[in-house]
This record gives sequence, C-alpha cells and structure tokens, in this order.
Amino acid sequence: MLSPSAPMVSPPPQDRPPRTGPTGAGATAALLAVLSAVLTVLVVAEWGPLFTFDRWVADELHRRAVAEPGATWLNRVLTDWFWDPWTMRLLTAVAVITLWLRRERLLALWTAGTAALGAAVSQGAKAAVGRERPRWPDPVDSAHFAAYPSGHAMTAAVTCGLLLWLLRRHGAGGWPWRTAVLVAAVSVAGAGLTRLWLGVHWSADVIGGWLFGGCLVAFSVSVYGRVTLSRKP
Repeated sequence: MLSPSAPMVSPPPQDRPPRTGPTGAGATAALLAVLSAVLTVLVVAEWGPLFTFDRWVADELHRRAVAEPGATWLNRVLTDWFWDPWTMRLLTAVAVITLWLRRERLLALWTAGTAALGAAVSQGAKAAVGRERPRWPDPVDSAHFAAYPSGHAMTAAVTCGLLLWLLRRHGAGGWPWRTAVLVAAVSVAGAGLTRLWLGVHWSADVIGGWLFGGCLVAFSVSVYGRVTLSRKP
C-alpha cells in the first residue's frame, strides 16, 4: 500500500497526434483503388481470360433466363424497383434530409456530395471505357449507355456503404446493426446479380461497379474523418 507521501504516477497523455499514414478506411480505399485500376486495365486491354470468363457466365445465365421466365420476371422487378439506382438515390436523399433537419449540415452535404460523385464517376468511366453490352438474338431485357462499370452495382455499393457508415456513426449496434448489414449485403449483391441474370452486363462490369463503389465510400469516410479531426480545437 502506498504511503500518503508517495509520488503519484501521471497517466499517459491522451492527446497524441493522429497517425498520418493510411489506416482503416484510407487503407481500404487504397486497396480497392488498386483492384479497380487493375480490372479496368484488363477490360480496356480486352484480356482474353477475363473476356472468356465473361462470355461463359453471360451465356450460362442467359440460357437459364430464357428457360425460366418466372425467375426472369422476378429479377426484372427487383432491378427496376428495389435495386434501381433511382431507388438508391431516394434512400440517400431521405438520409440527407434527416441529417439536415438534425442540423448535421456538414455530414448531410458530405453524404449528398459522395452520392453525386459516385454517379459522375460511373458515367465518366462508362464513357471512357466504352465497353459494349452483351447482345442476344432473344434478349430478356434492355439497357442503355456503355457496360463498364455497372451503374446498378456501383450505386447500390455507394448507397448501402454510406447508409451503414451513417448508422454506425449514430451508434447503431446489436440486432438492428446486424440486420442493416445483412440487408445492405443482399442489396449490393442482388443489384449486380440481377443485371447478370437479365443479360445486360458482363461479370467484370458488376465486379467493377462493386469495387468502384466501395473505393469511393471508403475514400469519402477517410477524408471526412480527417476533415472533422482538423476542425476540432
């Protein structure tokens, strides 16, 4: 037992300067950026093994889509209503309005800006790469614009990633958090897989959409953390 005259040991300082290296969301963004760049280069170069795999997946799924009209109808409903980019943007708008009414103005603008940047990146990449969509003598659906990356897959990844980030920031945990993660995972996967089933995208388009979307969200989260940290007194 310490005597009354024993010197007190001061606790370690809590205000250490933050690390400057890429950690957490920043490291994730860097990894996804590299993967996105590699995949994009392979698509632009029309790398044989990738294009062969794309064609095999597309042929197999289209054969099933034609043979199973009930499943094709369900995929069309899911892609046009539940996982459509405009549905995802509506969810983002609800989140932005909610944040604005809660007077979290910077977070609201940041969320809206990230979603808008995602749409711009998607259309810009489509125009730059210019990959043609699959063509069929007996199509089960149709789509516009170039194929790579998938706008449905990317928009779903951006939207669900942002919403999960916002939920976590506001203390979501337990079964509500697990339910949100499950719904987000199913939505992101479904948004891409329905496009493959309907024969309007190649598999690389969907994977590219997921990678681009995840990279953008991780980058946005990382930068937001640095911006808010620098604003603290």
